[in-house]
Amino acid sequence: MLLAGDIGGTKTDLAIYSPEGGPLLPLAQSEVHSADYPSLQALAAEFLNKVKMPVERACFDVAGPVIDGRVKITNLPWIMDEASLATDLNLKSVRLMNDLEAVARAVPILRPNDVTTLNAGHPVPKGAIGVVAPGTGLGESFLTWNGSKYVSHGSEGGHADFAPTDERQIGLLRYMLDRFDHVGIERVCSGIGIPNIYEYLRDVERIPEMPEVARLIATSKDRTAAIVDSAVNRQDPSKLCVATVDTFISILASEAANVALKILATGGIYLAGGMPLHVLKALQGPGFMESFTRKGRFADLMKHIPVHVILNRAALVGAAAYGLESFKEEL
Repeated sequence: MLLAGDIGGTKTDLAIYSPEGGPLLPLAQSEVHSADYPSLQALAAEFLNKVKMPVERACFDVAGPVIDGRVKITNLPWIMDEASLATDLNLKSVRLMNDLEAVARAVPILRPNDVTTLNAGHPVPKGAIGVVAPGTGLGESFLTWNGSKYVSHGSEGGHADFAPTDERQIGLLRYMLDRFDHVGIERVCSGIGIPNIYEYLRDVERIPEMPEVARLIATSKDRTAAIVDSAVNRQDPSKLCVATVDTFISILASEAANVALKILATGGIYLAGGMPLHVLKALQGPGFMESFTRKGRFADLMKHIPVHVILNRAALVGAAAYGLESFKEEL
């Protein structure tokens, strides 16, 4: 059997899969807070001790670039390599892969109820597919057709430059340049980016905040969740938090459209990660597609590109699919 894991900066999902059940039917599953553990070995060993199943191999997707079987996770002080993991966990083999490559691998096997559609568009069979996933950080990947199947490709596109598209975003970029020597798109289009947008709108644009909301956010362990909840889950939403979420959605739409243009994603764009799920109602409003299609002479092309939000744990599914495929090759 296979241990698969989606290793994120905030949380880690682990599950056990069998070749017979496939990547959509885990036999056991658990979610934990990543920072509560000193290493992936400690986290995985605890899970294996609990489930007590005869696991022989593992595949983990990680938020960071995997080079020669080694990776340092982007938002945790963990360094991992395949050989050490296999030895420490007493497994025959371990595979590491980029988390967004894992999401991309899941896309071709997603079921209809695994996604919700923001724009039906006109998908081109076998056309390239883009994935944009704002979670704790921002990940991007894509798929291309090789003549017989889709092939996934990882990237670090989330660290490309933030390109503002309106006066508010230009002001945001100036604000961020005073704080960081490089303003990647992740700084403003992810869970860690939400507080940056909020502080800019509060401190520079002087959008007022309700005192009780300000206290809630200031004392919260998860400021991003507090800001988003104050925008979308209150009967009396905070004007500042709503403006923060609206700005985030505009930036996300523009970046998703940039990915679509760069790879000519006629097969569609898929939004993954935790943030789209937290702001799903706002994404379903007119603002996202208005920003997505605002590409000048290519506006009509953008209207034809399907846009979907993935509702399940796609990275875990992709890691399981890759691990089970590798399992077969090793037998």
